[in-house]
Amino acid sequence: MTWTFWAALVIVVLTIAALIKRYETRLVLLTAGFVMTLLALDPMAAFKQFDKSMTNASLIIAICSSMGFAGVMSLTKCDLHLVSLLTKPLRTLGVLLLPCCMLVTGFISVAISSFAGLCAAVGPTMIILMVRAGFHPAIAAAAVAGSTVPGFLSPGTSHNVFISKLAEMPIMEYIYATAPRTIGLLFVITIFMTLLCFAYKDYKKGGFEGSSIAGIDVSKGPELPEKANLLFAFAPLLPVVILLGFSIWAPELKLSVATAMLIGAVYAIAVTRSNPADITKKFFDGMGRGYGNIIGIIIAAGVFAAGLRSCGVIDVFVDYLRHSSEVAKLGAAIGPYVLGVMTGSGDAATFAFNEAVTPHAAQFGMTIPDLGYLASIAGAFGRASSPLAGGMIVAAGIAGVSPIEVVKRTAPVMLLALVVLYVIS
Repeated sequence: MTWTFWAALVIVVLTIAALIKRYETRLVLLTAGFVMTLLALDPMAAFKQFDKSMTNASLIIAICSSMGFAGVMSLTKCDLHLVSLLTKPLRTLGVLLLPCCMLVTGFISVAISSFAGLCAAVGPTMIILMVRAGFHPAIAAAAVAGSTVPGFLSPGTSHNVFISKLAEMPIMEYIYATAPRTIGLLFVITIFMTLLCFAYKDYKKGGFEGSSIAGIDVSKGPELPEKANLLFAFAPLLPVVILLGFSIWAPELKLSVATAMLIGAVYAIAVTRSNPADITKKFFDGMGRGYGNIIGIIIAAGVFAAGLRSCGVIDVFVDYLRHSSEVAKLGAAIGPYVLGVMTGSGDAATFAFNEAVTPHAAQFGMTIPDLGYLASIAGAFGRASSPLAGGMIVAAGIAGVSPIEVVKRTAPVMLLALVVLYVIS
């Protein structure tokens, strides 16, 4: 091992410390990557990786168009109509309300993949509904924050796009391959959360003292329409339906994610009768945010991985992992999860791991889709276990409790679900 290897390890520790202190993620990863390539006397590796990542057509098309469509759904309030439509039947279920709310929230997360966005859209209805039914506010918030894993069924989810690109397979084929695990994890999480509710005695028919609806700040989330418009409610699901239908019945057409998102946006204009100019502006604004926020992290993670490669860390790490697939699995599970907990976002760790290690999955007895999926889910579970996550803060604020109280419920469930995923992967 060379001196650059040990210097890179020091830089990795400093990088983790900077992320924990919540410094700008892209700045931290870019700086660390450039410094490592300079130490290895290979600065051009960082610039080449930067160029390669920022012009990756398949990632840009899928992620940016998905973010543009999400902006359109927010502007037209079609996402809120979907939430309203799905939550009305839940009002008289008693203790069964908890698992039902989690399953409905999970279904909605396919259309609203942003953690914070989902909590803001669903939280005011679900959390308040559960508190009124006799659930403790903390478990109500935990039920919403812990139900986001079905978002990985969406072709617009950035990690799906990234891993399918690494595996050189169509994104819908990747989603089909991982869908059974994704759906199974939602049921596992729902069962664990329900059992934990009973263990914590978080349900009482008469409700909890101090948890009346007056104590919940409903102003933190949007108001849902009293009567959901079915045509509006269908809009967030349309791209998923289109991609699913074409991949089953007309796979030869190879319909892109961007095409489906554009069709969805046009449909939203038609049914909501919104100003096309406003919709167009919102769509492109969302695309810009997608590039800046999501593609930006992918670019920075790529530069960071390039620095590790230049210093020889990747070669040593892959050589070590080659002798034990269990070590690789353990790294994919623990690394993104822990950093997700500490930073409130699993994206930085997940993208860095998948950029640097996942392409070598075959060398230690695994496949790229399996290893990449494990890292992606681990990062999401870490985010759902962190009091620093934006969605967690939103959910806790709506419930009127501390994020720590919510994490006391979500963290044990996420850890158990991660163990289940580790065993079946």
